Amino acid sequence: MSAATLPRIISGIPTHGFMSFEEHQAIHGTTPVLPPRREGSALEMEVARSGLRGHGGAAFPTAIKLHAVARARGRAVVVANGCDGEPASSKDRLLLARLPHLVLDGALLAARAVGARDIVIAVSEGLDRTERAIGVAISERPDLRRGGPQVRVAVVGEGYVSGQETALVNFLGGGPAKPTAVPPRVFERGVGGRPTLVQNVETLAQVALIARHGAAWFRELGTPEDPGSRLVSVTGAVAHPGVYEIENGAPLSGLLAAAGGAPVALQAFLLGGYAGTWVDPARGMSLALSETELTKAGTTLGAGVVVALPTSACAVAEIVSVAEWLSVQSAGQCGPCVNGLGAIAATLQHLQHGSAGAAPIERLRHWASLVRGRGACAHPDGVAGLVTSALDLFGAEFADHALHGACEACARRRILPLSAPRPRRLAA
Repeated sequence: MSAATLPRIISGIPTHGFMSFEEHQAIHGTTPVLPPRREGSALEMEVARSGLRGHGGAAFPTAIKLHAVARARGRAVVVANGCDGEPASSKDRLLLARLPHLVLDGALLAARAVGARDIVIAVSEGLDRTERAIGVAISERPDLRRGGPQVRVAVVGEGYVSGQETALVNFLGGGPAKPTAVPPRVFERGVGGRPTLVQNVETLAQVALIARHGAAWFRELGTPEDPGSRLVSVTGAVAHPGVYEIENGAPLSGLLAAAGGAPVALQAFLLGGYAGTWVDPARGMSLALSETELTKAGTTLGAGVVVALPTSACAVAEIVSVAEWLSVQSAGQCGPCVNGLGAIAATLQHLQHGSAGAAPIERLRHWASLVRGRGACAHPDGVAGLVTSALDLFGAEFADHALHGACEACARRRILPLSAPRPRRLAA
């Protein structure tokens, strides 16, 4: 594998079926044996030097999580989080279905670093092929047949918030897949009351590569602040929707070109999925896809999502559809979601049809400001950001619908998906 070229994570990925253990080792070599926790975590230090951040959406430094769990009291648990509830994303399902051994490598290395004997691979229900691929991959591994950590697969009910860290831990502990209040943090008391490391499956795949090739190798791609590569799901009005591996800091224009370009005119990009923000296409094409640069621009890649919205779509109808879906995807246990998101969705629906009454846009902005920062999880914050960025970018369209009702394009098929798509294309 060339040190400064792509692909890295998806190197050798099969177009059908999953990579066997033998094929995996032929490409990546054997899993390195690193010192266990009691001898000091070589993995933790190498990951810290690499600058790796989590790829589940929050971009939290991976080494800090490893350190916190390793230093907590009690026998730890490692959870590989493959519950990608974001409908516009398919990267995590792709990794589990096609490259399960890279994820297992990362989970095993993390378990050794934090002193865990139990590993849980969490997947969303309805992904039977993915579940089977993981099961077969586990059975292929000699390091799991020789008294290694116990690995089990947990099938988690589909839902936008079910993959949230505390919701997942609550489910694995026998409760519903709903977010819980913190503290305690899951690194202190998680699954079974034990310190728990919850990492996105792409993050664990990166850990497996860093353990093999080192932090310096990882940093040969990307920027000093955001090193390495990442997977991005590209959907909407592009020639070849699918999952692409990019260098952190690559321009959005380059990613769009890798996806075959946009065959039609675009009116916006949605960055970061349904907890993300809308961006004008001209501005978006000049953006560098790194968390540092995107944060400066007031946006994010979140769990690695880019959606291209064509001019033929009604932006208002698209946002109404997603806001309604997000309102019913809440856990239904906090006021901001139960009352606030429902009010936002209902007002948007009435606005689309010209029946929202006086000052609907001002009301939407007010309610969005009220729900921010007030739930057990970040779900209301994500909806507020999505809606307010839409009001900023599509202000004229919202005003027109508020006065005249639904437009002709409102009846067209929606571009933004509301159910998890299967990955259709793989590319570097």
